[in-house]
Order: sequence, then C-alpha cells, then structure tokens
Amino acid sequence: MPELEILLVHAQGEIGNVLVSGAPEIPGATILEKMNHINEVDDSLRRFLCYEPRAHVAMTVNLLLPPCRPDADAGFIVLQADRAHPMSGSNAICVVTALLETGRVKMTEPETLVRLDTAAGLILARARCAGGRCVSVSLDNVPAFVLELDREIDTPFGRIKADIAFGGVFYAQIDVSEIGLTIVPDNARALAEAGIAIKAAMASIPVQHPTIPSLNEIAYVMFRDYQPDGSVITCTTLKPGRVDRSPCGTGSSANLAVLRARGKLALHDPRTSYSIIGGIFTAEAIGETTVGPYPAVLPRITGGARLYGRTFLTQSSDDPFATGFALSDSWGPQVGELG
Repeated sequence: MPELEILLVHAQGEIGNVLVSGAPEIPGATILEKMNHINEVDDSLRRFLCYEPRAHVAMTVNLLLPPCRPDADAGFIVLQADRAHPMSGSNAICVVTALLETGRVKMTEPETLVRLDTAAGLILARARCAGGRCVSVSLDNVPAFVLELDREIDTPFGRIKADIAFGGVFYAQIDVSEIGLTIVPDNARALAEAGIAIKAAMASIPVQHPTIPSLNEIAYVMFRDYQPDGSVITCTTLKPGRVDRSPCGTGSSANLAVLRARGKLALHDPRTSYSIIGGIFTAEAIGETTVGPYPAVLPRITGGARLYGRTFLTQSSDDPFATGFALSDSWGPQVGELG
C-alpha cells in the first residue's frame, strides 16, 4: 500500500500542507498540463487528500513535484476541495519553508533563492533564513493585471460593483461595505456564504488569461476594507464556503494591480495586507510590464510560515471512503456544489 508523506505547514494561520513523497506520477510535460490532468482527467488524489476523513474544510494540500523547466528548483500544484489551482501566495510560502527546513533545497543564510515552477508561471522566492529556520519569504509573483474595474453584478445583496483582476488566479474584489458586513472573525460564516453566492452570480461573466488558455474562470471572491493608512483588510472566500485565514498572496497581488489601475499606488510603495485573524503580508509593486493587451504590475509578497509537524497517509483498496466525503455541518450549505 503506497504511503504518502505530508509536511504540516501554515502561513499566518492558513494551513498549506505539502505532500513531499508517495504521490503517483501525474501525466503532463508541464506543471500546467499536470494541473489540467488533475482537473479534467483524474482527480482521485485531490479527493483523497482534500476531503474527510483525512482533511477538513480549512486547509490545502500542495503537491510537490519535480520542476518541468530547467530554471526551477521545484514545482507544485495547489490542491483544494473544489479543484487544483495554479498558484497561491500563502501556499507558495508554505512550500518554500518546507523545502528549506527539511533540506530538500539547501539553505543559505541570510538569504536563499528558490525558484518555483507553477501552472501560472515561474515564481522567484527570496527566503530570509537564520538559525536553520526560514524566517520569512518574499515571492516575486507572476504579473498581476486588471480585466475590468467596477463591473456591476446583480447579486442576492443587490447590485454591487466588483473589480476583476488576476494575481496568479482571477479574483472578483469587492468592498465589504457593499454587502453590509465587516471583516471580523464573528462574520466569517456570513462572509463565506456571501462570497460563494456572489461567485455563483458571476458565473456567466467571461474571463480569460491572454496567454494561458485554461485560466478562464473567477477562482475566488475577495472582500476588502481599505484603511486610512493605505493598508487593507482582506477576506478571500473559497468553495464550498470558508474564508482564507491568511491575507492571501495572489489576492494581495491582484489588489496591487487594482490600486495601480486606479492611480492610487506608486511603484516600490509597500502596502500591508491583514487577514480576518490579523495575519500580515506585505505587498509591493516592484515594476511594470504587460500581459497581452493589459498593463500589469510585478508583485512582491512577503510573509512567514511555520513547519509544525509531519504525517503519513496510507492508501488502501478496501478503504470505504477512498474518494472522501464532506458534510454541510462544517463545510457549509454549498457543499453539494463540489465536484
């Protein structure tokens, strides 16, 4: 029976465990093709890892892979309850921390460069290291750009406005005041259900990455609350109905693109992103470029993760719950929408 070794990691409270050995070979010549294979052909590994009884709703498992490009140190795919995703800032920080603190990539103090092959593109990570620990990670993310500002949407909360932007995946970013809530822990369930409802209301809105054909849907709704000092409190909502515990790296990247498009952000002007539980990332636009016809910023996201344990899972042919299950008592009322 194959045994899967998983490192237990969180970034600012958001669990981003890393599957480091025991996974079956995933067909595909690139990380993008491997991700598409999981989503379109065989998602049994994702289901095994991301559903009960081996998982719970508020977590991700990152599938660590050999890189498919010669300029990378490792590859990874983000496995979540709804599907495999191309990129996540908090999860990339978890992966880098796991690689360095277990010696899979040699640690050099005070800084180690780690290059990650993802379905969204190459991510350069600068890890600050001291005393054998990965203290923090700065990610040079893929270019972030805006598809549309102030898109009006009819939702259960009335007609609201959303900014549609890419930061590694596509986001609908919405001022939380539009739905009459605040981003505080007591509102987590209400925010989660609102985000999923709004995502469903946006299902007919076309999105398309200009150079990666399979990136063609809004992955997440992110609520935001801009603060007078220029910082932002974020709340990214994920299927089937939960909120990100971290400040969300790809969402913070997309937010930089929105601010730049609105003329509210200068280059090299770091902004603090806070999560619903007070976790902190720093987001900075370090340059500009274009992606197809769209002006884009080059985001740098900085945050820390903690490697706190490891576990082993065994796959067996007679496991009655090999494909997993999810119940609405903890996964929320939208649990039936999972694939």
